[in-house]
Amino acid sequence: MVDNVSKVVMASQGPEFSELVQGYWRLADWGMTPQERLTFLKKHIELGVTTVDHADIYGGYECERLFGEALALDKSVRDDIEIVTKCDINLCTDKNPERKINHYDTSKTHIFNSVNNSLERLGVDNIDVLLIHRLDVLMDADEVAEAFAELHKVGKVKHFGVSNFTPRHFELLQSRLGKSLVTNQVEINPLNFEVAHDGTLDLMQTLRVRPMAWSCLGGGSIFNGDTEQAKRVRAELELIREEVGAQSIDQVIYAWVRKLPSKPLPIIGSGKIERVQSAVDALKIELTREQWYRVWVASKGHGVP
Repeated sequence: MVDNVSKVVMASQGPEFSELVQGYWRLADWGMTPQERLTFLKKHIELGVTTVDHADIYGGYECERLFGEALALDKSVRDDIEIVTKCDINLCTDKNPERKINHYDTSKTHIFNSVNNSLERLGVDNIDVLLIHRLDVLMDADEVAEAFAELHKVGKVKHFGVSNFTPRHFELLQSRLGKSLVTNQVEINPLNFEVAHDGTLDLMQTLRVRPMAWSCLGGGSIFNGDTEQAKRVRAELELIREEVGAQSIDQVIYAWVRKLPSKPLPIIGSGKIERVQSAVDALKIELTREQWYRVWVASKGHGVP
């Protein structure tokens, strides 16, 4: 294995993840055969990107199954990766015709059913980290804690975390748990980094818990968006790209995200190994504080106070 990406500890009682995470939320759109999926997986493992990010709903509940098909071709690969998946979103799909609206569900029954379904689709015996996907206003923290404890006791889930949680709700759930939540997966990119100002990342730094960063590239809007904000950010990123000798502005973006002192782990969303390699190469790029704030100013449209 070519170990280009280091492993980092996510929390005091938490697992070790690779510094970059391979996201599989678009797997159903990649048009790969099971063998091609396995080959892609093995290639990013060789680069040191061993942590994979899933959710039960991705691809209309299909992506976990597609990933499981690839794993079934070489079951030994399971030992080389850390699997993250999520639960609590109920989607209206052809498979669930009884549902009238999309909604959240953090009941113990739903969490158990979701985990069992994910294990079956992935074809594995356990999940390394289970995240509550979105904040459920009806979340009973005691009930969630009970579900977590039982899932851990029977060996189905090793660690737990959350996604898109506010600082207050993170603290609420943590207050009911004996073990540390190991991450909060949140959106961080030059067009949207409110978590750097609303206390979300401050809490992660306080607790020494590493966040995970989704949509680092803004869903492509940084590259092709026609808003004034996107144009300003794109131009500034290009200037910095030239200064640091980066191959592309996405490498500058990954460096920008990683500059945050809470040390977020960027999630890579591409199914092209060349893009994964580019993200790995971005780990060598270090931005100055001024370069980081130049992106801040370009995004906000005004100077710092």
